[in-house]
Amino acid sequence: MEGGKYVKFGIIGAMEIEVQTLVSRMTSESGSGVPKLIHAASLDFYDGMLHGVPAVVVKSGIGKVNAALCAERLVHDFGATHVINTGIAGAMASGLGVFDIVISTDALYHDVDVTGFGYEPTVIPQMMESCFRADDMLIHVAEKAFEKTAAAKNHMVIKGRVASGDQFISSATAKKRIQEVCNPACVEMEGAAIAHACYLNGIPFVIIRAMSDMADDGEETSYKFNDTEAAEESAAIVIEMCRELAGKA
Repeated sequence: MEGGKYVKFGIIGAMEIEVQTLVSRMTSESGSGVPKLIHAASLDFYDGMLHGVPAVVVKSGIGKVNAALCAERLVHDFGATHVINTGIAGAMASGLGVFDIVISTDALYHDVDVTGFGYEPTVIPQMMESCFRADDMLIHVAEKAFEKTAAAKNHMVIKGRVASGDQFISSATAKKRIQEVCNPACVEMEGAAIAHACYLNGIPFVIIRAMSDMADDGEETSYKFNDTEAAEESAAIVIEMCRELAGKA
């Protein structure tokens, strides 16, 4: 537990492959049996324990609205004190390759554009923040957790910005535009919306993404969509995070 304080993780993946391993590792609150399954808002919430830490795991569905609504439910209906977004992403940062890991420092929307009214790209009008900072403690725990995973032997982890939008980025032209405007480490479709909901609710969050592709239309070897293995890598970090926190209880 964090400094003796109660922690309950709300863990969100957009797709089944991003949550299936986590759900399979869960138990009931008593530590035996299966987690409680609660169906709400067309979503399946698995409420129980994940390696000694209270947790709710849920598949949000793809896209920003699905992700934000899911995060809101986790906080208000299930009492999540911390939110983790796990899954896959397209690599953006120089030197970042397939199966490398990004741990978020912050998150923003690459597809928010109100420049016609004098705002800078990505700025959300009438909000104090448009770039949402991840929690330092969760970033630190995620870094330590990565070191204990099999991926650490062959792949690297970096801390960086996550850029989100309701688009699957698969062209060099789109990738270049996002790099120029946002300078992200990776690009995906849910993280910033989850971060946005957490910011409004005062809930600490972190986004953990394994690179499944290079987010462009380059060589076939770099564009291959390695979603299953990348999702497993990201889930492994979440599991090690739970073990780390449970060990401090």
